[in-house]
Amino acid sequence: MRRIILSAALIAAAAPAWAGETIYVSNERANTISVIDGATLQTIATWPVGKRPRGITLSRDGRQLYVCASDENAVQVIDRATGKVVADLPSGEDPETFALSPDGTLLFASNERDATVTAIDVPGRKVAFQVVVGVEPEGMAVSPDGRLAVSTSETDNAVHWIDIASRQVVGQTPTDDRPRHAEFTADGRQLWVSAEIGNSVQVIDVATRKVIDTLHFAVPGIAPEKVMPVQIRFTPDHKRAVIALGRGNALAIVDAASRKVEAIVPVGPRVWGVAITPDGRRALSANGLSDTVSIVDLATAKQVATVPVGRAPWGVVVAP
Repeated sequence: MRRIILSAALIAAAAPAWAGETIYVSNERANTISVIDGATLQTIATWPVGKRPRGITLSRDGRQLYVCASDENAVQVIDRATGKVVADLPSGEDPETFALSPDGTLLFASNERDATVTAIDVPGRKVAFQVVVGVEPEGMAVSPDGRLAVSTSETDNAVHWIDIASRQVVGQTPTDDRPRHAEFTADGRQLWVSAEIGNSVQVIDVATRKVIDTLHFAVPGIAPEKVMPVQIRFTPDHKRAVIALGRGNALAIVDAASRKVEAIVPVGPRVWGVAITPDGRRALSANGLSDTVSIVDLATAKQVATVPVGRAPWGVVVAP
């Protein structure tokens, strides 16, 4: 059994809150998904998938996983019960991340190499439409009302706004350098966008599509140019944002209302993906250079465990 860095007391404290939950981690260089039991924090399975798996999320009904197999030019559908790839959804070249429509029928994938966003008809397993966006599209998000999709363009330093009904780009918002991830607030009024080279998260007012605030981050002992914000997740109560700081080797915990940094939590090196447990008590980070997942207690803002996974973990998701 693979070693887990966790005290007996912490295992006892964590087990009840994690009972029944499963953690899935995409391992970019291993071409696998690590499956971790939430109660024991043991890796219980390793599933082979397509080449270079990165973005990962659950289907709306929770029965399947979607994974960007970037070097296969596909989004793969994995049956959670068997761990088998049951379908390859067509995408453009080099899909990295994606976002689901609220009803789960459309999946929007960013295709880095061909500067497009592909809208995939999930039930039909076919392309619904494609939209040309900025160069090197990276992050994807869909508004809670299902009316807008957005993509972040790393090269153009911009967010592109896609009207889903008309299938057209209807606006563009400039951002700081190399935007990576986009996340709508639950009410759909704000879009938070991380800028990797800009060392910032910018808050955009959706109604005006203007930047209304910019957050910067400092990690003790880390050079400012290495602090590179990437994925952003909001807690289930929408009161906090948890932001992966890339080669800053830390998570930032931010009060969503005041947009003030509450804590910087050191985790593993090159933290990329982040997830939050359904009860909102813990955050998980995928640490790409240590081949681990960190478990962070949000109440104390401390790392309480690390779990070994495959090579170069990229994304992480928690399923009830």
